[in-house]
Amino acid sequence: MKEPKIKVGILTAPEIEFILSGNYKYEKFDRPLKGKMRASLESGKIVIDYNGQKFNHLYDVVFEPVDFLTGSIQLNDVVIGKNFHWERKENQRFAGTLKLIVEGNEITAVNILSLEEYLMSVISSEMSPNSSYQFLKTHAIVSRSWILSQMGKSEKEETPVVEIREDEIIKWYDRQDHKNFDVCADDHCQRYQGITKVISKTVQEAIDATRGLVLTHNKKICDTRYSKCCGGITENFENVWQDTKLPYLTSVVDYKFEPDNFDTDFNFERNAEKWIKKSPQAFCNTTDEKILSQVLVDFDQETKNFYRWKVEYTQDELKTLLKKRTGVDFGEIKNLKVLERGLSSRIIRLQIVGTKKTVTIGKELEIRKSLSESHLYSSAFYVETRDIENDIPGRFILYGAGWGHGVGLCQIGAAVMSETGYKFDEILTHYFRGSKIEKLYL
Repeated sequence: MKEPKIKVGILTAPEIEFILSGNYKYEKFDRPLKGKMRASLESGKIVIDYNGQKFNHLYDVVFEPVDFLTGSIQLNDVVIGKNFHWERKENQRFAGTLKLIVEGNEITAVNILSLEEYLMSVISSEMSPNSSYQFLKTHAIVSRSWILSQMGKSEKEETPVVEIREDEIIKWYDRQDHKNFDVCADDHCQRYQGITKVISKTVQEAIDATRGLVLTHNKKICDTRYSKCCGGITENFENVWQDTKLPYLTSVVDYKFEPDNFDTDFNFERNAEKWIKKSPQAFCNTTDEKILSQVLVDFDQETKNFYRWKVEYTQDELKTLLKKRTGVDFGEIKNLKVLERGLSSRIIRLQIVGTKKTVTIGKELEIRKSLSESHLYSSAFYVETRDIENDIPGRFILYGAGWGHGVGLCQIGAAVMSETGYKFDEILTHYFRGSKIEKLYL
């Protein structure tokens, strides 16, 4: 197998401004060009404005660098952290080819480049480029495996993401959104911010040292998921996404031994409450700023207290939020009742009991989206109600654990393992049980 090219969707907007640095080939121009340009839609066709000259296209246009080593593209107002609490816009710079395509009534900017170049940016965007070497090697293999596993999926393998039954809505969110490119550049897939982020010598060495290496299980590339902080125990794949068991994405205790004095059978709600109330030992249970700065870059560092956290709502705040986020008028909220938890204590099915309506929601991300203006840190939480009058609580306090879906690699846990002497292969076999490291291409 040869090193593949990756198509990354960067930005979708009615109008896109970009700057070409270095010379670029452009089919409508008889010589290489560079500088500021604008793409807009007129009658469903892309129109390129270059120094007052306008060039009409049908549904796509390509700008390819004359020299891939020196050419770069700046895209303005790229949205990062979309729908998360850190959402904002940035001007970002990218190597490789720029392709503009029509999607509905908007234009999407797609960056086309080699897989290993893509990974250098992913590793520098997902974490600090100055992270420990073993952690960078670990994440390089995880990110490479994930993108190749997604590209290898056929449409037949994709399953519906919504199940609606009477008074029950079960949803999960995967990459079925992307039909015209391989992955997006944001947290929905993997963070990719081009060459905007500094690519250190250590990142380059980690990518080179792991070139072509992937995780496999039964001769198939592993779908290597990851999140910020598992909260002490990772989650099974099928409890977050489609009901397919993946042997290498099963729950593991994020430590070298089982936690003392804890019964982790979360079928019993008292065990989940005890687990979340305390702060059990785990690789990802750290306050070490040096380690956290490796994983929590820039805007991530605005998020505090993620291993164990608390969110509080008044009755009015919660009923208004739930109506806005779910579209259901529950009336007064009487209870948030846990019907099912996963092996990490993450809630899979949550019943919202109101005076007007009772609805069960799932899976974990749908629960997180429903109970926050952006996303709750995780669905591993229990609820305490206060100020109850006539069976109606005045306040709801959510006590939670972890940050993210919790499946596969725990990034903070992996960073801690690296700092304490574990090698990249030991970290990978800790989180992805039964997997093997294999070389896919030279």
